[in-house]
Amino acid sequence: MKKDYYEILGIDKGASAEQIKKAYRKKAIEFHPDKNPGDKAAEEKFKEAAEAYEVLSDADKKARYDQYGHAAFDGGFGGGGGFGGGGINMDDIFSQFGDIFGGAFGGGFVCFCGGGGVSRVKCSNLRIKVKLTLEEIANGVEKKIKVKLKVQAKGVTYRTCPTCNGTGQVVKITNTILGRMQTAAACNHCGGSGQILDGKPAGADAQGMVMEDETVSIKIPAGVADGMQLKVSGKGNDAPGANSIAGDLIVAIEEIEHDTLKREGENLHLDLYISYPEAVLGTSKDIDTVTGKVRIKLEDGIQSGKILRLKGKGLPSLNSYGNGDLLIHVNVWTPKNLNKEQRQFFEKSLNDENFSPKPEKSDKSFFEKVKDMFS
Repeated sequence: MKKDYYEILGIDKGASAEQIKKAYRKKAIEFHPDKNPGDKAAEEKFKEAAEAYEVLSDADKKARYDQYGHAAFDGGFGGGGGFGGGGINMDDIFSQFGDIFGGAFGGGFVCFCGGGGVSRVKCSNLRIKVKLTLEEIANGVEKKIKVKLKVQAKGVTYRTCPTCNGTGQVVKITNTILGRMQTAAACNHCGGSGQILDGKPAGADAQGMVMEDETVSIKIPAGVADGMQLKVSGKGNDAPGANSIAGDLIVAIEEIEHDTLKREGENLHLDLYISYPEAVLGTSKDIDTVTGKVRIKLEDGIQSGKILRLKGKGLPSLNSYGNGDLLIHVNVWTPKNLNKEQRQFFEKSLNDENFSPKPEKSDKSFFEKVKDMFS
């Protein structure tokens, strides 16, 4: 059964935040591993004190503990926070609570915080725009693009960084009440690469880099949209040093406006204008699609505003299967200039019952057509 946190720190429930902190410092010093080398019991008490302080120093956790005891955290230390149920180690304790131990203190215990090893420096990304037609977007395309990027100059040499001796890191040791705290950070002199420039050819910059043109092949999947960005790994600018990693090439898609087709997601829209005689008598028309021209048949008596839907003749979806549709908006063109004979024909037809509007129930209103477009 777990011990009471207040009992572990030797305080009562009414203790203030400062008293809790003070009690923890006292216990930590008493059971510090450096003062009790090889003493497993002292190490456990040291961990118990840290666990108790982690809960009681947090107002929310303390309130829950006061009300429900250890059950407030479902058996796990800190309710999923802190060090996590039982997995306490010295690095966890010192990294989380090291700041409360002020002053100098002798002893040989060292906390190694941070990893070692040389950092691999990654250079900046390169950004370009690629213009695509709707046809290229519909089918996907491979583009060969010439880009200007930074590369390491031929003949450039590097040597071991004298500041970090090639480790890529500098170590800082701070004395605390618990002993020496050792931390490591990337070397400012070499940027963590462990190397600095030793010699460079003429024309290279201060880091031994030059600008070069390179042709990059970019495979663009079908269904991309204007404003999307694709990443080509490792095709960006180089970084100086033997341990460097090239940046990425970021490709921004720019869609070229089509002469007749308008895009709406995966669907395409086409305004089809027909003459009055064509609307009366019916006709066949060749229309544009992203895969070439197709012939459609318009029935006689077709009304202006009619929307024809060609399934699957839109654009492919980038994230799912299938294609969008092509929506053809039929517009009957009313002539503005008539000759005498044409005018006489329409004047005679003004009172002709056959020319009077007789919408059928199946003829949808404008608002219903718009609703169908987006359904």
